[in-house]
Amino acid sequence: MRELIVTENCTIDGVIELARDWFSPGDTDPDMDQSDVMAALREQRENADAFLLGRVTFEDMRGYWPKQTDDTTGISAYLNAVNKYVVSSTLTEPEWENTTVLSADLRSEIENLKAAEGKDIVTTGSISLVRALIAEGLVDEYRLFVYPVVVGEGRRLFEGATGVPKLRLVEERTFASGIVLLRYRAAAN
Repeated sequence: MRELIVTENCTIDGVIELARDWFSPGDTDPDMDQSDVMAALREQRENADAFLLGRVTFEDMRGYWPKQTDDTTGISAYLNAVNKYVVSSTLTEPEWENTTVLSADLRSEIENLKAAEGKDIVTTGSISLVRALIAEGLVDEYRLFVYPVVVGEGRRLFEGATGVPKLRLVEERTFASGIVLLRYRAAAN
């Protein structure tokens, strides 16, 4: 059975909202070596063949990544090729190759995706969708890339969350840039 992996970039104070310009996807700041972070993201891409998004994040990505023709990170090529699933009750024409719109009951749509043959299903961003997935108990693993930044305000992953099981840390990895990857899974009762 496939697993649903929530991957989020967040600040030390738990903010995942990008409204304060603390994170830039594909950032190639020459003063910050992120080759090890990019290797971890590449590893995740190799283990996933489905990408799940909410409509707003999907539209933001659709407007950005397909236009990155000089992207050397591999992110653009992966996003163009991967099977994308966008949860939306209003979107009818996704206008991005390999995209399926999921508009039925969230639980049944995700359970069907998880039951299908394939690799991991990854979701990132999509705060409202991720919170709904958490509330439905559909998340198998959380991968949090914690950036050494404090922004003080903004939406947080678990703010107002319900249905979050007790979590156990299965991996912690520190990168040269000071970013830390924390992987959590539901703890056995």
